[in-house]
Parts: sequence; C-alpha cells; structure tokens
Amino acid sequence: MKRCIQIAEFGQGNTFPNPSVGCCIVMNGKILAEGFSSKAGCNHAEINAINNIKEKSVLSKCTIYITLEPCSHYGKTPPCVDTIIKYKFKKVVIGIKDPNESVNGKGIKKLQKAGIDVITGILKKECTDLHKRFLTFQLKKRPYIILKWAQTSDGFISPKEKINKVPFWISNKKSRILSHKWRARENAILIGAQTLRNDNPKLTTRNWNGNNCNAYVLSKNWSTIENKKFNTNGKFKILDKTTINFDNNIAKQICRVLFENKIQSLIVEGGTKTINNFLDSKIWDEIRIFKSDKKLARGVKAPNVSLRHKIQIQIDDDKLEIYKNSDENLL
Repeated sequence: MKRCIQIAEFGQGNTFPNPSVGCCIVMNGKILAEGFSSKAGCNHAEINAINNIKEKSVLSKCTIYITLEPCSHYGKTPPCVDTIIKYKFKKVVIGIKDPNESVNGKGIKKLQKAGIDVITGILKKECTDLHKRFLTFQLKKRPYIILKWAQTSDGFISPKEKINKVPFWISNKKSRILSHKWRARENAILIGAQTLRNDNPKLTTRNWNGNNCNAYVLSKNWSTIENKKFNTNGKFKILDKTTINFDNNIAKQICRVLFENKIQSLIVEGGTKTINNFLDSKIWDEIRIFKSDKKLARGVKAPNVSLRHKIQIQIDDDKLEIYKNSDENLL
C-alpha cells in the first residue's frame, strides 16, 4: 500500500474530477505490475495495472492493492470491480472507502458477493491524506483550501507601491518554483482584485512542467474597463456581486460557487484581505507561509496567524512554515 500511495502522486493535478489512485498487483510477495489514474475519461489505476500484465491467467493467483475503493458504476469508463471480478483476483486490499454516493461501499459488496476476499482500512490515515482533496469535496461539499503567502521578517506581504516599477520578490527563486509546482497539483487558484491591479500576475505554472489551474479573482467592484485590461480571452473567472454577497460570509459563498463549478481544491494566494476571509471564517485545510530575511519597514501587513503545530522547511534563505487543520471527519 505504501508503494500504491507513492505512485499515485504521479497523477496528482492531472486527474480532476477523479482522484489520483495508486494500484499494485502482487503475487507471492512480489509486485508484478503497477498503475495510477489517467486523466478523466481514461483508464483508472486498476485497469492500468491490469493492462501491464501480459499473461492474464496469473491474475487469479494475485492480490490487488488499491488506495481507494474501486468504482462499481458506469461513468466515462466501465466499473473497475467488474474487471477485477472478471480476472478472479483472490484478494483485494483497499486503503479507504469511496464516499461518493455512486460507490460508497457498493464496490466492496460486489467483490465480496463474487467470492473475493476484501480487506479495507490499510494505511487509512495515509490514504486519507493522499485523497484529501477528493474526500473534502465529497464529504464537506467544498474544495480543499490551501492559504499561501510570502512575508518579510518584519511582517509584510508586499510594498505599498512598486519599487522602481518592478515586482518586489519576497521569496527566493527556489520557493517560487515550489509555488508553481503546488499550482500544478491544484484545481484552482484565487486572488483578490487588488492583487491583480497591483501586480497583474499570470497565475501560471511557467516555472514548473504542469497544468495551469483555473484562475479566479474576487472583486467587489469589477468593471468592464478592468475586464478589458486584465481579463483578455477570459483567462480569469471573476467572483463579483453577481455571484457573491459581500455583506455575508464571503469564504463560505466562494466555497459554494466553486463546489457548483466542481472545483475540488483551491490555493488562495492573496492578498491579505482575501486570505483573511478564509482565516476569519475558519474555512481552510492548510496554510503555507514563506518567511524571508528581507525587510520592508512599510507595506501591506501579512495575515496574522498564531498556531502552534507546524512543519518547518529551510529553502536556502527562506523558511517555509506549513500548518494543517487536522480533521478527523475525513477518516
């Protein structure tokens, strides 16, 4: 199962709206084949692993390990349980159940009814962490929320105005590359309109080989002039007064809109006001902060976070702090 989790990482960011599942086929303690999820509409992990076995007759002597319960319904692809039953696997080992109402234990029951031995809950915590985006979307009816920013040692996320009319980079180059890697793994990115006006960011993964995610901009007063200036070819989806009531819980409404748009994960990159909407509403799953030795003396203050439990990683002269909002409801 550890190997299944490891190979599932290869598909992260490329399988939405499906989760990135990992699968191994084992006989006599030896892995014969592996597979992870293809993009939506293509083969699931189980089928990719099975297709990597040339001599299908050996499958009846094999155990198949899967991080998530195999599907039992017809979607864009046939049910994976039917293929597992067809090849008469002797045992199926599953990390966690699929909470999707189309599955939710039905795959397990169908396998058991066919006489196949099924074991569940193997490395449950690790498989839950792997599938946290999919599980949050299914169980909480909202995207998995990551709040991310960079701040100076004196607590600012940006200068009041551009210095010499060029971007002021707080984090170092390696940190910025890592940020683009993160973008490639998530379904969408969100910034506030003021950040767009000040920086006109591209919000792409140009420093990493990966997909560009959906880009959203939160704006209370979005104008047709701004639309022409910043939103050429509709590259940004605007969350304005037509979709958000700015007098009520903004973060909750954003989550509702994104859930309706089938967005399973969101990385919120600023500015402070946009990030504080989620902090104040306590709607977040991870916080990632790059802390730099640089100083500004004056500028836009960083969000105030006073949490104890954190992971610290040194990235050259930057320090990355990661906070996770532990939620047992996903287990």
